[in-house]
Amino acid sequence: MTTLGLSADELLSTTRSVRKRLDFDRPVDPALIEECLEFAVQAPTGSNSQSWQFLVVTDEDRRQALGDIYRRGWEAYSGMSASAAALAVGAAEDRADQQMRVMGSAAYLAENFHRVPVMLIPCLPGRVEQWPGMGSVSTLAGIIPSTWSFMLAARERGLGTCWTTIHLMFEEEAAEVLAIPYSEVSQVALITVAHTLGTDFRPATRAGGAAAVTRWNAWD
Repeated sequence: MTTLGLSADELLSTTRSVRKRLDFDRPVDPALIEECLEFAVQAPTGSNSQSWQFLVVTDEDRRQALGDIYRRGWEAYSGMSASAAALAVGAAEDRADQQMRVMGSAAYLAENFHRVPVMLIPCLPGRVEQWPGMGSVSTLAGIIPSTWSFMLAARERGLGTCWTTIHLMFEEEAAEVLAIPYSEVSQVALITVAHTLGTDFRPATRAGGAAAVTRWNAWD
């Protein structure tokens, strides 16, 4: 498959949450998804459990149903105190502007969610919420790196992705749409996947950079 030839540093600094620049009208070759998933299963996994499962959704009716579920969740999320718009309140002007841009692009994705040609749902065996604190964190650590590896591989192949979780407000309903045994399998996210409109993504602005969020040896 043709790749962009990005360096490791370029790949890590320009893999964005792509929403407005997804090409909804261009089909994605299943072989591309399969290739990216081969990198996903090379990721480290706690206790070498390799308990990851990935459900790829391309069926139009199921994508439409997931889009409907996502939009209902989006309506609820938009009014929450944790939303991107809420986090803009009281922030510095440049930070507030960035948050509102994120909110706008997220709203665009919600409106067009059903048009995304490929949706990837990473799953884990069992119900995550029933595990004790360390157990749930350790298990999630087994699938989050693998899913991120998929997203990095996708970026190198001209595909844009976005990690979303809003559909999990109605996870049981989504499980029914996808024939997932809800009591036996936890959905962890819903990754949207499509070719991008252009490939020239830049590093994001991060307030203060790494130094602003790094401590050495102790919290104080």
